[in-house]
Amino acid sequence: MEYINIFVKAIFIENMIFAYFLGMCSYLAVSKTVKTGVGLGAAVIFVLGITVPVNYLMENYILKEGAMSWISPELATMDLSFLSFIMFIAIIAAMVQLVEMAVEKFAPALYASLGIFLPLIAVNCSILGGALFMQERQYANIGEATVFGLGSGVGWFLAIVAIAAIREKIRYSNVPGPLRGLGITFIITGLMGIAFMSFMGIEL
Repeated sequence: MEYINIFVKAIFIENMIFAYFLGMCSYLAVSKTVKTGVGLGAAVIFVLGITVPVNYLMENYILKEGAMSWISPELATMDLSFLSFIMFIAIIAAMVQLVEMAVEKFAPALYASLGIFLPLIAVNCSILGGALFMQERQYANIGEATVFGLGSGVGWFLAIVAIAAIREKIRYSNVPGPLRGLGITFIITGLMGIAFMSFMGIEL
């Protein structure tokens, strides 16, 4: 039940886009078509689903004070938490590189559509945000951390696919000239954020 609670909260209540507005650069730039939105969203799910549990292990078995006591009692007082940021970013960059290589090999058309924004997942605020939220909330085990990572990725995926579908349809609407493009996209994102706030009243 706790896993379901964490998963649903990560998707709807603590959505990376609509609750924290993390990863907005990629969200706005790649959401012009559903195809590219789905591709980048799937990549974000994969990266978050891998990096959050890996960073959880790094945090709890190497970086935290006393985390390396399992290696030797002499290391029980060692505290490497000051390295958290750089280690989290290094793990994220490695995973993003693997995703980029896989997409380039197996889906070259999608790779060309995503352009620079695929390697930029490495500096996507939502990816690092997932690791930092995991660190702050101190999940009880790696299972909870993994579920949180996957839920956060699914929430980001739903957000970018939803806005991409709306942007595809809105091309045929009579949008006032000054609001075309990013203007109307910001307005729609704000309205969707308000809509997602309604989930905060749900008790799980």
